[in-house]
Amino acid sequence: MENIIRCILGNFTLTFLVIGLIASGVALLRAPKPLTAPVIVEALFAYFLLFSIGFSLFYNFVLHTFLGEMTAGFIGWKDSPFQEEVGFASLGYAAVGFLAFRPSLDLRLAAVTGPALFFLGAGVGHVYQIMLTRNFGREILV
Repeated sequence: MENIIRCILGNFTLTFLVIGLIASGVALLRAPKPLTAPVIVEALFAYFLLFSIGFSLFYNFVLHTFLGEMTAGFIGWKDSPFQEEVGFASLGYAAVGFLAFRPSLDLRLAAVTGPALFFLGAGVGHVYQIMLTRNFGREILV
C-alpha cells in the first residue's frame, strides 16, 4: 500500500490527469443526450484545466513552498531558495487554471500557454544539466 501511495503522490501530474478524465466522464454521463463533439471536447478540456493545471500546480506549489527540502531530495536535487520561487510560479498558474475551468478562450489560452512554456523551459534546463553534470536525479516511478 505504501508503494501505491508513493506512486500516486510521486506522479501527481499523471494522477491529476486521470482524476480529470474521470471527472469528465462523470460530467458527460450527466450531460443531456445525445452528446455532440463540442460537448465532449468542452468537458475534457474544462476538467483538464481544473485538475491537470489547477490542482496539479497547486499541489506543486505546496510541495515546493512548504516542503521544499523534502521535494528537492525526492527529485534528486539540492534544496535551494529557488524552490519557493517555483512554488509561487506554480500557484499563479494554478489560479489561472482554476479560473479557466469556466469557458473563456483568452483565459484558457493563458492557462495552457504559461505552464507549457514553464515546463518546456524546465525540461530543457534538466536535459542540459543531465548532459553537463550527468545528474539524473532519482527515479520517482515505483
